[in-house]
Amino acid sequence: MNKEILEVLSELERDKGIPRDVLMEAMKAAIVSASKRQYKLGDNVDAEFDSVTGEIKLQARKEVVSEIEDPELQILLEDAILQKEDISLGDYLIIDLQVEGLGRIAASTAKQVISQRLRDAERSKIYGEFIGRVGELITGSVSQIDKGNIYVDIGRTEAILPRREQIYKEVYKRNDRIRCYILEVREFTKGPQGPQVVLSRTHPGLVVRLFEMEVPEIYDGIVEVKECVREPSGRSKIAVTSRDRDVDAVGACVGPRGTRVQNIVQELRGERIDIVLWNEDIRTYAENALNPAKIQHIDLFEEEKRMEILVPDDQLSIAIGKSGQNVRLASRLLGWKIDMKAEGEYRRLIAEQTFSGDKSAKKDKKDANESDAVDNELLKLEVVGDKMAELLMNNGFNDIESIASTTPEALCEVPGIGPTRANLLIESAKEFQKTDSE
Repeated sequence: MNKEILEVLSELERDKGIPRDVLMEAMKAAIVSASKRQYKLGDNVDAEFDSVTGEIKLQARKEVVSEIEDPELQILLEDAILQKEDISLGDYLIIDLQVEGLGRIAASTAKQVISQRLRDAERSKIYGEFIGRVGELITGSVSQIDKGNIYVDIGRTEAILPRREQIYKEVYKRNDRIRCYILEVREFTKGPQGPQVVLSRTHPGLVVRLFEMEVPEIYDGIVEVKECVREPSGRSKIAVTSRDRDVDAVGACVGPRGTRVQNIVQELRGERIDIVLWNEDIRTYAENALNPAKIQHIDLFEEEKRMEILVPDDQLSIAIGKSGQNVRLASRLLGWKIDMKAEGEYRRLIAEQTFSGDKSAKKDKKDANESDAVDNELLKLEVVGDKMAELLMNNGFNDIESIASTTPEALCEVPGIGPTRANLLIESAKEFQKTDSE
């Protein structure tokens, strides 16, 4: 029997990978539990198990008393003397119990305890293995689909891909291979359920890990992934930079003939991927993030972490993207709020803000008084109203020529005129001169 026990323990250690000391503790606990049930003993029972010979020793510790109150924990002095002559009241007597007396119930109890200990050890090992792998990619096979959740066999255990972490319109069936991102590992301390490995197909980390697999320069640390944002099944943006000036970060990610990025697109079932060159200059970074749209001008409002971006009219739809996806992802990538404006619409708004309600006043002024030729000349510009004309004159810009020939930086020194409005004034002045000469 002892030999058989040792063989079983060796098999469990080899097949399950459970440490020998854990198995020994499980065996001791099983023997103690079975013995308590068989002999109706209390918590004063202890067991020893020899891992070499397989010998089992079961002992009960009882207090020597003159009058018994609890037979499970106490023994009379006269009975104790029969087993040990030099014993006195208050001492404890160690009594050897017969293991052979354990019956079918005891054996069943021992089996249950060992099984439970083995399950606990197995759970602990699984949890320890996967808790350190959060954020990694893992490949498994679909074992079952239940209530929209996909259960994936990953070898040591079965992981779950919840419905919320699945890519829209992706369909899997049993035994399909699937590659996922390890989102979290949950440890269950109660009930029959062990550690739960939660997977994701929607997390931006999946895209990053796929690039690490496909692009050696990222794996080696030459190219660094700065940020990645994603709308699963639609579009992703990943910002990269190179630590080696001789290495093109975007080109490395694209790969020869686009093979590297196409492999990732294929893995993500056609999800579009924009590879953005990161730049510490936020304006340049924004232009890269909104590519292929052409950016005309950017105004920054740093306190609000907001930027106003001006684009040509024909570039607005490209910059915004389908259902606003492009500008939305760019905003998340930058960490700034983006207000996108078309050039034509912006001109109209500026004009309305500048001389709203002044058109009739301008006409009345021209009809009533033609003496101020300079003032009238500035008002010929659509984007200039009475207040703007006065402001420009007070700062030395007395005619259209002076505005057309200046620089945006010089106009920005005028209070209330920013880079966007300065460029607009100069453009309007040049267009007026061109039209007037024709």
